[in-house]
Amino acid sequence: MSRKPKKGYFVKGHFVAEGSELDLELQAERSGGEPSKTELKKESAELQKLGEALLTLRTELFERLELPEKLAGALDELKGISNFEGRRRQLQYVGKLMRGLPPETLQAARDALEEQRSGSAQETLALHAAEQWRDDLVASDEALQNWIRVHPGADVQQLRALIRQARKDAAPTPDEVSRGQAPRRGRAYREIFQIVREQLEQEEDHG
Repeated sequence: MSRKPKKGYFVKGHFVAEGSELDLELQAERSGGEPSKTELKKESAELQKLGEALLTLRTELFERLELPEKLAGALDELKGISNFEGRRRQLQYVGKLMRGLPPETLQAARDALEEQRSGSAQETLALHAAEQWRDDLVASDEALQNWIRVHPGADVQQLRALIRQARKDAAPTPDEVSRGQAPRRGRAYREIFQIVREQLEQEEDHG
């Protein structure tokens, strides 16, 4: 079975396959090193996407970027556009304005978005840790001893009282057992979570 010949062309007697490294180099030389239409289109799409992502930034992170007034205004206007075509045109305008930003500002924008993503992930982990401690404390006395050992500065007396109340609240009635209903979660259960979360946050703030 014969192999399908590669597409390409000859330059000074040498065959250059389309899409090869040499082909790309020759294309760049012919265009004087200027980016191709495809590259420009890709860059424009990336900048539009970056601009749209900036709308999700917290106020302090957004203000830290100190974006040009024209771009900040275009982004603010974008927030209020729900029409698909109108939003598409406004995004193109945002992308155009962002092309005029210096590389360090674009990098600062990407860094701000990453900082926010990292912060959100850490907050989620902290919530999960507080939930796990709360469930363990209600489930067993051993967990309370572990809590006291790991967090000696916590208010243990209040925590003990809330744990006792949470266990009473969660105790199912015979009717609930027969129906297979889940344990009830009262005010004490929620307050345990709040105490645990605040304790963990204080310790994190103090390093």
